[in-house]
Amino acid sequence: MGDRTLNIADTSAQDVQLAPPDPRRRLIIIASIAVAAIAMLVVATPWVKRWANATVSVPFERIRTATVTRGDLVRDVSVQGRVVAAISPTLYATASGTITLHVDAGEQVMAGQVLATVESPELTNQLEQAETSLAQRKLELDRQRIDTRQQALEKRKAADLAEVAVVAARREMRRAEEAKELGVIPLIDYEMAADDLRNAELAYTHAIADADLHDERLAFELRASDFEVDAQELVVENLRRQVYDLSIMSPVNGIVGDLLVDQKAAVSRDTPAVMVVDLSRFEIDVMIPESYADDLAIGMDAQILAGGQRYDGQLVAVSPEVVNNQVASRVRFIGDSPNGLRQNQRLTTRILLAEHADVLMVQRGQFLDSGGGRLAYVVTEDRVAERRQIRTGARSLGAVEIIAGLEPGETIVVSNLDPFRGADTVLLTD
Repeated sequence: MGDRTLNIADTSAQDVQLAPPDPRRRLIIIASIAVAAIAMLVVATPWVKRWANATVSVPFERIRTATVTRGDLVRDVSVQGRVVAAISPTLYATASGTITLHVDAGEQVMAGQVLATVESPELTNQLEQAETSLAQRKLELDRQRIDTRQQALEKRKAADLAEVAVVAARREMRRAEEAKELGVIPLIDYEMAADDLRNAELAYTHAIADADLHDERLAFELRASDFEVDAQELVVENLRRQVYDLSIMSPVNGIVGDLLVDQKAAVSRDTPAVMVVDLSRFEIDVMIPESYADDLAIGMDAQILAGGQRYDGQLVAVSPEVVNNQVASRVRFIGDSPNGLRQNQRLTTRILLAEHADVLMVQRGQFLDSGGGRLAYVVTEDRVAERRQIRTGARSLGAVEIIAGLEPGETIVVSNLDPFRGADTVLLTD
């Protein structure tokens, strides 16, 4: 075997001679690192400062914010109202007796239609007796008129006879005067003729006076009798009205709401019998919280929401008493009312209590209750909520007036402030 030489390859061909490191490059790297550190320090300083100043942190997603603006604030109250008929009279029995119903509940009726009748034998009997008494008094008055004329005729007859006696006495007196002139009559006969004339004249004067006085007395008695007849006619008229009212009639067009008594039931006077509902006019019965009682006044504007539309209304009645922390009130539709309303239907009613023009306001929220209306947290650009004292004014359902402590454009926390625990500065984290 010949000699063989083993050659082992090395990496000498791949080796590269490196240049010595440049000291300037090292300085550049160190300078870059220093600049980056300074920049990070500048950026982190406010963030670190926030962490340093904030004693409480709250996730931003757990709060709700709103911006302070300027505008018109309408103070109102929204309540659920109950639709009632503006006219729903309850009809009563006008006398004691047995009632007969002529309609059923829910039946449509017209004004003047008889709904029920009360049978009252006692009242009917009183009317018959009064009518009989009236007829009797009229007969007595007619008889008295005949008697009056007869008595007047007798008195006038006596006066006429007295006048005839005067005429005869005067004729005898003239004959006695002629005989006296001729001297053919004794003096005593002449004086007797004169006495007879005077007696006849006195009798005639008294007969005329007696006839006149008798006429006055008879006329007075006739007037008294006339008054008695008139009084009896009033009694009869009143009883006729009561008997007529035994028929209970509907005062309006509508439907029978409720029958308050049973058929053929015995009722007493003023017993509720039938309720009629006029469906052409509706109003809203609302119960308003006691806290708004001092602000309520008759004539306030209202808005009624029905079928997705708003209708104008007006507050027309306010109860003077508070029951169960609520004030009973009534709202009336102004102008057109919605179609298809039903008794006792529930509708949302908004009553406009007051309007404040061009005021500073913010959305209403729970911060008013948790902060007592004197505390708010203003959110800065770096998401820090700073505590601030404020003063609030009028409140509506959606907004509250800011009197002092805030400026337009500032953003505040309007949600519950309890998580902030009264801290002066709160960090709002992502």
